[in-house]
Amino acid sequence: MHTPKEYIAVFDSGVGGISVLKELIKLMPKERYLYFGDSANAPYGSRSTQQVQDLTMAAADMLLKRGVKALVVACNTATAAAITLLRQTYPDTIIIGIEPALKLAADRFPSGHIGVMATEVTLREEKFHQQVERFPGIRLSTISVPDLVGLVENGHWGDAPAQALLEPALAPYRGKLDAVVLGCTHYPFAAGIIRKLLGEGTAVLDGGEGTARETQRRLAEQNLLYDGPGELQLENSASDSRILQLCMTLLEAKL
Repeated sequence: MHTPKEYIAVFDSGVGGISVLKELIKLMPKERYLYFGDSANAPYGSRSTQQVQDLTMAAADMLLKRGVKALVVACNTATAAAITLLRQTYPDTIIIGIEPALKLAADRFPSGHIGVMATEVTLREEKFHQQVERFPGIRLSTISVPDLVGLVENGHWGDAPAQALLEPALAPYRGKLDAVVLGCTHYPFAAGIIRKLLGEGTAVLDGGEGTARETQRRLAEQNLLYDGPGELQLENSASDSRILQLCMTLLEAKL
């Protein structure tokens, strides 16, 4: 019988955090994961900061009461709005957030033109502006496509509706960006269309791999890595069973 302490909880506003879960499983396939998506309250990206904080804290409280050994906030919006509050509230818990991969973009293109696709909350929070200030050499363009989250939540991430939504938002940047940073964990599922619309010369980057590496580092630091067998539990606040089927589809999707 295995104790809940052996589980890594992964939280997102919906199904987008599956893109981070994929990276975690790739890096640490023998770990036990508990994924919770709050699709009943998605999207978070157009909510007020207070609403995002309240929803994030409620989800975190529910997960941490189950005795998990770490919480990965696999949601850029929740990280931007609530990660500081989470760490203050649970100072003895390993809590890892996700940020737009600006450092990765700036390292590759130190004086380049970088696009950041993110939600309203992520782009307006101080945490994002502090991150931007660390890389004064880059030229930054922010690109807001709020309805993309809803499309992914409904299973449309690589088809005609996604292309129709993304085309007018990305057309002004085709061939003009060195890299685009996907600052929402839902967005990597539409990476194929994003690459096609921006052109082969634009690198498409996201923070999922870096978040997985940081989670592994923090667990190793406290001697909490688990040596299998691996396991995955999927849960969602929405009552529709198709959401969990969608999670499995996304887990197997090629990004």
